[in-house]
Amino acid sequence: MTDWYKKSFGEDYLLVYKHRDFAGAYREVEAMAEWLELPVGAEIFDLCCGMGRHSLALTDLGYQVTGMDLSEVLLHEARNADVNKAVQWVHGDMRAVPLDMTFDAVVNLFTSFGYFDDLAQNIQVLREVERLLKPGGRFLIDFLNPHAVRNQLVPYSERQEGDITIKEYRRIEDGSVKKEILLTEATKEERRYSEQVKLFELSDFVGMLSATSLGISVVYGDYAGSVYDPTTSTRLIMVGSRKV
Repeated sequence: MTDWYKKSFGEDYLLVYKHRDFAGAYREVEAMAEWLELPVGAEIFDLCCGMGRHSLALTDLGYQVTGMDLSEVLLHEARNADVNKAVQWVHGDMRAVPLDMTFDAVVNLFTSFGYFDDLAQNIQVLREVERLLKPGGRFLIDFLNPHAVRNQLVPYSERQEGDITIKEYRRIEDGSVKKEILLTEATKEERRYSEQVKLFELSDFVGMLSATSLGISVVYGDYAGSVYDPTTSTRLIMVGSRKV
């Protein structure tokens, strides 16, 4: 699937994922702040910030935040929500972040990893996290739990948003979870989008991180702080640091 992410994070993405709200982001950010153990005023980089929900919530906790995304549409939404101009918004690719500065922490949230078929490109993202972190800097990667995805996959779902019917087809193929999204509207042509994420295990992350100076210190299974259990956890949330 070639560069699906260049098309899929546009205007229709806002409709398909409209259920994600700022209240949920604030709850998650409070947990992140506790886990990252950063002082107020610390500099945080939100890698693949999307609509900026978590970036903005982090600023409310007193952090200095830079958010980056490849989607101009999502960045436009983020800038509109940032009424106090509290966040520095950057357009860029996670494999080659267009910044030379370093941060106290880097966060990568809501399964914004594993987009590439080529393992080397996914490792390159982790190398960028390493490059962007100060020595001793902290990172947090919030990823799907691959076991839960395999066991609970819903092959098909359909819902209505106003006059638009949203159909989602899901499958596991070639080590990835893949989704096809079809939007139909009476007066318009059908719109079709694709998404895919590699089903990386915790051991895969450990292997990929061995190519960097990053190390995992603790793994959570949700934002309530539960210990990660492959059989029951909803998420795979890894917290760690760059070696000094």
